[in-house]
This record gives sequence, C-alpha cells and structure tokens, in this order.
Amino acid sequence: MLNKLKLLSLFLLTGITVFAQDQYLTAKSEDLEKTYESKSSYSVKEFPQKFRKDKPKNIILLIGDGMGISQVFAGLTANRGHLFLENCKYIGFSKTQSADNYITDSAAGGTALSAGVKTYNGAIGVDVNGNQVKTILEEASENGLATGLVSTSSITHATPASFIAHQASRGSYEDIAADFLKTDIDVFIGGGLDHFTKRKDGRDNKGYEVETNLKKIEKVKKGKLAGLTAEVHNGRVAERGDMLTVATETALNILDNNKNGFFLMIEGSQIDWGGHAGSTIYVAEDMLDFDQVIGKALEFAAKDKETLIIITADHETGGMAITGGDMQKGVVKAAFPTGDHTAVMVPVFSYGPGAEEFIGIMENTDINAKMKKLLLGD
Repeated sequence: MLNKLKLLSLFLLTGITVFAQDQYLTAKSEDLEKTYESKSSYSVKEFPQKFRKDKPKNIILLIGDGMGISQVFAGLTANRGHLFLENCKYIGFSKTQSADNYITDSAAGGTALSAGVKTYNGAIGVDVNGNQVKTILEEASENGLATGLVSTSSITHATPASFIAHQASRGSYEDIAADFLKTDIDVFIGGGLDHFTKRKDGRDNKGYEVETNLKKIEKVKKGKLAGLTAEVHNGRVAERGDMLTVATETALNILDNNKNGFFLMIEGSQIDWGGHAGSTIYVAEDMLDFDQVIGKALEFAAKDKETLIIITADHETGGMAITGGDMQKGVVKAAFPTGDHTAVMVPVFSYGPGAEEFIGIMENTDINAKMKKLLLGD
C-alpha cells in the first residue's frame, strides 16, 4: 500500500502519453443530442454577509474551467432556480485573452490568474520569453501561509499546474510533477498518479503521505498530503461521486491548522470537458457538482469570517447557448456552435472580506493583483 512518497523512487517506467492526458479534447459525448432533465435538486442555504475584518486571512479561489454565463445558468436551471453561487453579492467579468491569441487555452489562462502575467498558449508559469514567474501560491508559501491545490482533472493538468510549476509546455507532465516536489505545498488532491509513480528520473520526495483511496484521504487532518485519486483524470460525476467535495473539505481541514492563513485553489475541470464534447448533460452535471463544492467553501468562510472566496473561469468552452428549458422541472436544452474555447468574458463572483474589489470588467491578470494585495499586502 502506498503511504509515503518515498515509494515513488521505486518506479522507473515511462510516463503515459499525451493522448491519455488530453483525449477528452476529441471525445464525443453519447448524450450529444440530449436534454438535461433533473431527477432531483438540492437545497441552497443563504450564508451571512458579516466578516471580522476588511482583508482576508485566507483565500479560496475556485476555477470552473470553461464556465461562462450559460454554464452557470444551465446549473441554476438544472437545480430548479437556485445555486450556492448566489451567495456571492459582488459580481464582475474577466477578459481572458492570452498574450499571443484572442482565445486563450487553460495554461495561459491559468498562468494569468496564478502569476498575473499574460503569456502564450501552452505556457505553465512562465512569461512570453520563457522566464519563470512567481505564483500567488508560491508567494503565499514564502510568507508562511499554508497552500493547497484540488482538481477533478490530473493535478498536473494545465490549470492546477500553472499555480505551482514552471514549464514551457503544458504537455511536460513529468516535469510538472517534479516541480510539485520543489515546493512546500501542504496538500494536493486530484488525478495524475501515473505522473508521480511512472517517472523516468525515479526522484525521491519530501515525505508526503500518499493516499489513493478517497475514504483514507478524507481521514487526513494534518501534515502533508498527496491525494492521487486516479491514474490520470478522475471520471465523470457518476464514476467519481463526491470526490471534489471530499477533497475540498480535507484540504480545508489541513490548511486551517496554519495560524497565518492559507491559499487554496480548487478546480472544477470537467465543465470544460462537457463543452468540448458538446454535451448539455455533461456541463449541467459538472456545474452542479462544482456548485456544491462552492457551498462547502461558503460554509467554511461563513463560520470562519476571515476567508475570501473568488469564483471564476479561465475561459468559456463550447459557446454554449441555452435554447430551451423549464426552471420548475430542472430541464435544460442547449446548443454548442464550437467544440473549443471561445473569447467571451467570463464571470467573477466573490464573497467575504475584500469581495467588493472584484466587480466591473477586468483583465484576468487583475484578479491575481487584487488577491495578492488583499492576502499578502503587495
């Protein structure tokens, strides 16, 4: 049984192919022509808007990959009129263009959010010249804060990788995994087991506790944790269950031990994948999963009263258009004019001390600048 990352040095096999990591880009959903019809809905709680200070001790950044306004409204309709997201009273929009393209990819979009610089599509934590740029996660760690990353994708995938790695190409998965081990990140939970175990370099690590079973991950309350929940990516909601919710609660339990505060990024990866597949059902089910994670974050922040929550996207995917539905029955019908990303602005929602900073139309890099100012005083 894997329980310490030092076991990773025993594996010298070749890493998995890029195809296995990115095959979702060409996947076509079986429910391509189907309408989402809700079988049940969950209750949405309203949380108080009272906080201890004007500036946060902690920041939770939630990224719904590929989440535009239509994806949000699809989720709202699917849950029969309400989302936890509605607790966020401050709302803005982010322009997502990368340095070299009107339409960004997740690597450049993630780097803009993590490091506050526009870079080329495919870049992970580097600028247009290939120079490393320091991320908010790294700066938080240097300032004595706890740090964490959670994702339904492989943890080495573009969005989470952009907060901790520095590589010229998003496809350098083994190198990205190695970058994780150069940091003092406290907890990371997601897929990507193969990128840590089937390494060519056989590199030893820093004594993280490694768990691959979600029930065991849930029990970890302190220390350093690497929760690797799938060989590559986690499956769809029907397969992975409440993985993202459990991972979020576990990460919060661990990070909250640090009296100085923490920075945590949580990604709902597969909203994007539903857009790539042109599937209303895929988008709706992952939007609802993401919103329930937002509910857990809000529950923590409402009790803590010192936590800022920011919810946004790196870009929109699919050009999703809501073409019909029924709010009372939770029925959503949509069309997708493209199977790729689009250039439209994405929403920014915020809750907690400093939330009022995230209103109006802004660059994606502005989100980073505002977070750093509030959390680190930069």
